Amino acid sequence: MKLIIQIPCLNEEQTLPQTLADLPRYIDGVSEIEYLVIDDGSTDRTVEVARENGVHHIVRLTNRKGLAEAFMAGLDACLKLGADIIVNTDGDNQYRGADIEKLVRPILDRKADMVVGDRQVENIAHFSPLKKRLQKIGSWVVRHVSETNVPDATSGFRAYSREAALRMNVISRFTYTLETIIQAGKKNIALGHVRINTNGKLRESRLFSSMPAYIKRSVSTIFRIYAMYEPLKMFAISGTIIFTPGALLAVRFLYFFFTGDGNGHIQSLILSAVLMIVGFQIAMIGLVADLIGGNRRLIEDSLYRIKKLELQALQQESNGYCEKEPFEVR
Repeated sequence: MKLIIQIPCLNEEQTLPQTLADLPRYIDGVSEIEYLVIDDGSTDRTVEVARENGVHHIVRLTNRKGLAEAFMAGLDACLKLGADIIVNTDGDNQYRGADIEKLVRPILDRKADMVVGDRQVENIAHFSPLKKRLQKIGSWVVRHVSETNVPDATSGFRAYSREAALRMNVISRFTYTLETIIQAGKKNIALGHVRINTNGKLRESRLFSSMPAYIKRSVSTIFRIYAMYEPLKMFAISGTIIFTPGALLAVRFLYFFFTGDGNGHIQSLILSAVLMIVGFQIAMIGLVADLIGGNRRLIEDSLYRIKKLELQALQQESNGYCEKEPFEVR
């Protein structure tokens, strides 16, 4: 059983040594543990520091792609390196390396294919009351949208089995955290969570410039992914919300019309017609989107099969080599 711990990094030369030193060297049930750093266009000595501290593999992105693309580049590299389990952690040493065993244990016991670390945000001292509240609200929304029970949806401390990693297709360029949970729920991937601890803050977050910007990007991500996986439900609800007032106005007009007072309510009739037409069109858009969603599911299934075939071919090729070279992609 091979575990690869991947660390997306952007200018982490100061914090990366501490992060690497905290990672486990041995976990019961795991035969190999390797580390992989994804350099997201760093302009400092992140790559050199990673090499100096014994990182086994490095994926280098020539310019900054964003956290989501760095995460997916890491998953792809880990799968090609033969990982059976992939753990994602941050380069700022936010998460405790000792808790990696907690993350992978449900996968080793075949109780889950994806495990998310619950930071228990209410206990994090450097989080402001507003941030704690927003984190809880956001996680509540994601739980309902994805039909899962993950208490900390924005936690980046996660473990994936090979099967779960093969099925991940992150579209957002902002962050992978929300999208992968929604995908796991909609694709019926066995999803679990464990309580973890966090270390003290070493630097400010680089994911967002302000709280309003973070809320805006998170809301748009949730909306977009939910619309992708549940288009008929979302558009049908939206269409009904618009169509219903139109229908009520039509009933109101008919009441006045048949009681002999309809001439003064022509504006209501026009507004009613507009609302009903728009509501019906939105519902029809949902129907078309649902049909397109069926094609998307077929494409995702084909992509999953292609990935498996590609990995099988790589495994057969690697069996011809006695010694594995360090993996580095530019």
